[in-house]
Amino acid sequence: MAGFGKDAHKGPLLFDDLPPSSSADSGKEGSLLFDGLPPASSSDPASSATKQVSSAGSQEKGQKRKSLEEEEEKNGREELVEKKVCKGSVGILGLKGYVAERKGEREDMQDAHVILNDITEECRPLPSQITRVSYFAVFDGHGGVRASKFAAQNLHQNLIKKFPKGEVASVEKTVKRCLLDTFKHTDEEFLKQASSQKPAWKDGSTATCVLAVDNILYIANLGDSRAILCRYNEESQKHTALSLSKEHNPTQYEERMRIQKAGGNVRDGRVLGVLEVSRSIGDGQYKRCGVISVPDIKRCQLTHNDRFILIACDGLFKVFSPEEAVNFIVSCLEDKNIQMREGKLEADARYEAACNRLANKAVQRGSADNVTVMVVRIEH
Repeated sequence: MAGFGKDAHKGPLLFDDLPPSSSADSGKEGSLLFDGLPPASSSDPASSATKQVSSAGSQEKGQKRKSLEEEEEKNGREELVEKKVCKGSVGILGLKGYVAERKGEREDMQDAHVILNDITEECRPLPSQITRVSYFAVFDGHGGVRASKFAAQNLHQNLIKKFPKGEVASVEKTVKRCLLDTFKHTDEEFLKQASSQKPAWKDGSTATCVLAVDNILYIANLGDSRAILCRYNEESQKHTALSLSKEHNPTQYEERMRIQKAGGNVRDGRVLGVLEVSRSIGDGQYKRCGVISVPDIKRCQLTHNDRFILIACDGLFKVFSPEEAVNFIVSCLEDKNIQMREGKLEADARYEAACNRLANKAVQRGSADNVTVMVVRIEH
């Protein structure tokens, strides 16, 4: 399917009436408008919270709280605009995940993933405004499988424990704080376990997690795995790929500045010439060099025009652009030659086939990395 424009002003924004972002945002993926927290910089108090051991006193905590409150107040006006622009209620949209993974040319599979279509019961007692909670995640390990497996087993458990219980003043602010605390806690738990081994584990992992609270997506990510939303444009009658996450690599200005201020350096596009990402879970030996576990958090409201969410590791995006990947999946879903198995729903068969075909095609195109493709169907 043609017509996947890369220019933000040509395709629909996440919130149709909002203008494209200003030139100040030109370094970000696309020009989608979120009310997510800004990327942590070396001066961001949240970044210091990710160091392995913190002896911060009450004064530091107070400064962090004050800074976060100022940031939330700053974003308040934008949040109100977004809420006004999102038109009409579409009811709670169903979400169902499908996945395919390929080892590629690697000796072992270091990716991990989690599909939890509905964790509403596990999160109770919920604030009265919340009806349904879902969670989907892809973790791309490096240096071993232990960090990605640990994150897959523990991050959602920590999230459930920290999820807002009972009534809260602001669901959005509370969920964002919950995600930040969850990533910090999960990273600290793994680093504690890793450092207690002899020799110490050196594993690390990216993390791209989509937490769906009713029809609001909260996307938290570290590293270079990505989340993409497929949205149908009624005017052009074409599907568009909207980026929901921001990649973290050491060549980006803010990431490089933080690493250099921490005493590290970037050589050949890598931290100390070795590590390809600037934020991760694990990687204990690089935490002192400015590699942090503070995720970027984005917020996106689903609409009746949204078709699916693609979450995948960089093994896919080394050989597919987001537009190509979305285009490929749409073609698979519309393929009339998909073979149906007895007892399997047609939609399930189509989405499973789309995942498998895309993963296979990535390997055929020469992706030497592990490939994990997760597609979350949005049910209307």
